[in-house]
Amino acid sequence: MPKSIRSLKSKGQVVKDFHKPGKPDVPRPAGPILLLGIASAEIILYILTLNNAVLAILLTTVIGFIVGIVDDRKIMPGWFKPLALVAAAIPIILLGAHGNYLNLIFGSAFIPILYIPLILVIIPIVGNTINSIDVLNGVASSSVIIALIPILASVLLFGNAYVFLAGLPLLAGTLAFYKYHGYPSRIFPGDSGTLLMGTMLGAISIAGNSEIIAVIALLPAVMNSFLFLSSMKKIVEHRDVKARPTILTDDFKLMASKDRRAPVTLLRLILSDGPLTEEEIIKQITKLAIFCSALAFISIYIQSLFI
Repeated sequence: MPKSIRSLKSKGQVVKDFHKPGKPDVPRPAGPILLLGIASAEIILYILTLNNAVLAILLTTVIGFIVGIVDDRKIMPGWFKPLALVAAAIPIILLGAHGNYLNLIFGSAFIPILYIPLILVIIPIVGNTINSIDVLNGVASSSVIIALIPILASVLLFGNAYVFLAGLPLLAGTLAFYKYHGYPSRIFPGDSGTLLMGTMLGAISIAGNSEIIAVIALLPAVMNSFLFLSSMKKIVEHRDVKARPTILTDDFKLMASKDRRAPVTLLRLILSDGPLTEEEIIKQITKLAIFCSALAFISIYIQSLFI
């Protein structure tokens, strides 16, 4: 990662961190180095196992990365990422890396016909959900790490060992990345990094029969996306929003915008009680993520009694 940081700096691939004094330049994107590490491990695992689920997770991750790197290189319209990420779901369907049962909290539902269109929806949603919560230092990577722990536990219990093993490179890679992405960030993931993490997380959840657990574990990120979309009434890029949901004060605290045109977001809700520093907000989001992961573990226990 340090070499990647130096390489991006030397190429001038940096963006401003507007929440810091002096607005320092931060290298971006980390997607390529993340893909290199994670994909290498997935390729080795596939060679050793020849398991279709492992291959499907790998291909979904690569496609998610490609969609993200295109958006990193060129500003695309708001519809691009959700629509393009549908392609990332195709390997899961073609390789049959999914079941016909949806594991619910109190049992399971047999939905063979509905499951395929559901997959085409889940991957874009999870990918964009992780992308949309990448608003502060380390939030996207920490959200993935915290959510992935109960998801992998569920996969091991209700899915299969191969999918569990396929999820470990994401956990290891994101942990390694968080060391440099956590506050204060020395590198940003970019769309290629967040979409890579999001689509892989979605693929693991589907292949491991753990979709509901993933929704519970990712509730803060899901809520952020829902609030944003419901307030904007349409799919729009964050950079195209005319009224920002937060305002940076002179003492480098963030406060909620009073502009009625500003979208409602998780960050804006957290700031409704008053201004906070970036680090304080990150701690609040982390606590919320841990709480939701605890709920996911409780749900896993309840599921184990009925499935």
